[in-house]
Amino acid sequence: MLAASVAAHDTRALVDFLGRQFSYRAIHAEARGFAAGLQSLGLGKGDRVGLCLSNVPAYLSAYFGAMMAGATVVNYSPFCSAAELEAQVADSGTRLLVTLDVPTLLPSAEQVLRGSTLEWLVVVRLSSQLPFWRGLGRRVFHRRDIATIPQAPNVFEWRELLLDREPDPVAIDPIVDVAMLQYTGGASDAPKGVMFSHQNLTANARQIEAIDPHAHLRDVILGVLPFFHVFANACVLNRTICNGGMIALLPRFHPRRALATIERTRVTAMPGVPTMYQAMLEDRRMVRTDLSSLFTCIAGGAPLPASLKTRFERTTGAKLVEAYGLTETAGVTATNPFDGREAPGSIGHPLPGTDLRLLARDDATRDAAPGEPGELAVSGPQVMLGYWKRTDADVFVENDGRRWLRTGDVATIDEDGYVHVLDRPDRTSPPRA
Repeated sequence: MLAASVAAHDTRALVDFLGRQFSYRAIHAEARGFAAGLQSLGLGKGDRVGLCLSNVPAYLSAYFGAMMAGATVVNYSPFCSAAELEAQVADSGTRLLVTLDVPTLLPSAEQVLRGSTLEWLVVVRLSSQLPFWRGLGRRVFHRRDIATIPQAPNVFEWRELLLDREPDPVAIDPIVDVAMLQYTGGASDAPKGVMFSHQNLTANARQIEAIDPHAHLRDVILGVLPFFHVFANACVLNRTICNGGMIALLPRFHPRRALATIERTRVTAMPGVPTMYQAMLEDRRMVRTDLSSLFTCIAGGAPLPASLKTRFERTTGAKLVEAYGLTETAGVTATNPFDGREAPGSIGHPLPGTDLRLLARDDATRDAAPGEPGELAVSGPQVMLGYWKRTDADVFVENDGRRWLRTGDVATIDEDGYVHVLDRPDRTSPPRA
């Protein structure tokens, strides 16, 4: 997917990071260098490479480079404690971890390197990502935000592992080979590693592109959702590369900085959670910011209040649509139309190639009665392969010769095909029977 976009767009900017731009060619070259570096350490097909990074351009190079080497990317939240990080490293069998030289990340990664089966640590210098250290850079980061990289034979600085040669080719089966492990949140039980194939990830990118009436026009997306989360992986990273667009990347969300970036780069789309849109509306600079470039904003992660939607659309002139997805569905399952009629309180229609059905709430082996609410079940190319090293028999049901993912959400589907979620249990992954 990346190579196809590089061939088509080459010198076009893929990332704008606080004013510094990285072209498709540059990110692709770094990814190839990182893949070769991984292979020089003996890492390859099926090995797990962890990313514990904030939103920085090197994330893209590490993400695609690991996959070029045939490895499986494991996303780690930068908000993990050292104990949580160590537990997930042990569960996934991660052999190498890429992180950033900031005090919130590097010390925990060092602790895990010393006390776990992790073999190598690769550290990206934040200063290497910024447009320049003084001026703009100092307004965003300060020297106190930098941690010292330890000197050890199994610790590399990012640039040291970017080899100036082509990586060895790796045979990848996109349908069955695991491209990424994405851990669910662990509010109610231990986090589970969700296995995604290359097809799961690229299919969801193509699905999102297919429903966008503005696809292939000027495409600049605000990349403020954290890349380690499946929402950003689908709607910011993969979808934008698939479409040949540019990511206006921010390391963290701040409403004023988001508004300034939208105006400076003429952002055309923004995926976010409802609290982000609320914070932007509450910032007094909102009314003085030129937001005329915005076409569509996508709300996910939580229900979108009707009052927030109305106020945001009146203020910006952009469309704010509610979408729905699960970690287990690689990002997006359904969304309201970007153009056209919306159903208030609905999550819209399923994406192309995605089928939904309602299962009886007391017996998942049969459908709900006509007109009755039921448990929402999903079948489509974006549905996960399964859980890493865990049984998943109770989250799938066989029906009509197909495998359906049980979401645990209670819903109805109206006569026009709009899906209304009535009850979303306080959980982070589909329920166990």
